[in-house]
Amino acid sequence: MKIESPNIPNTLPERNFNDIFYEEDPELELCQIHDSVFENETLPKVRLYRMTLRNCRFNNTDFSSIDLTDVLFENCDFSNANLNGASIHRTSFRNCKFLGVDFTESRFGNVLFEECLLNLASFGNSKLEKVMLQDSSLENADFYDCKFKKAAFIRCNLNHASFESTSLKGVDISTSSFDSLSVSISDLKGCKVSTNQAIQFAALLELVIVD
Repeated sequence: MKIESPNIPNTLPERNFNDIFYEEDPELELCQIHDSVFENETLPKVRLYRMTLRNCRFNNTDFSSIDLTDVLFENCDFSNANLNGASIHRTSFRNCKFLGVDFTESRFGNVLFEECLLNLASFGNSKLEKVMLQDSSLENADFYDCKFKKAAFIRCNLNHASFESTSLKGVDISTSSFDSLSVSISDLKGCKVSTNQAIQFAALLELVIVD
């Protein structure tokens, strides 16, 4: 599956994330931000556009209804942040932490999570279209009542992840691993799985497999 990469200029001026307090509206664009610390803040309806952020910390910050378009995050920490109602498009997250993050009721389009920690993250009631999660950990992540369209989990840890009330039709989990997964058999229809995973799911049906 191919997703669109962020459209970001090669040369950008440097700024600090706290500069957002001096803007008429809570938004930043066309800049690069390094090593900013913006923790335990409340700043809903932030808009970030065509920019890069590296080595920044946003722990425990309320970014509800954040709008991200054409943004690259590298080595950033959003642990326990609130991104409820987010709109995220053409955005890449590389080596970022989202431990316990609230992504509920959000919209994702052309989004890449690469080498990210998403354990205990909540995606409930979200729409994910052209989303790729690669080499990431999603232990105990919650995808309750989500809508997937062209999504793939590539070499991810999905142990104890929950997909209750979520159809996995067209979703590729074949290269990912788990010991336990919460999903209804009816919602597995059309899901792309490996042979070993098929055997695991067969166990849910209490089938006896013989050679």
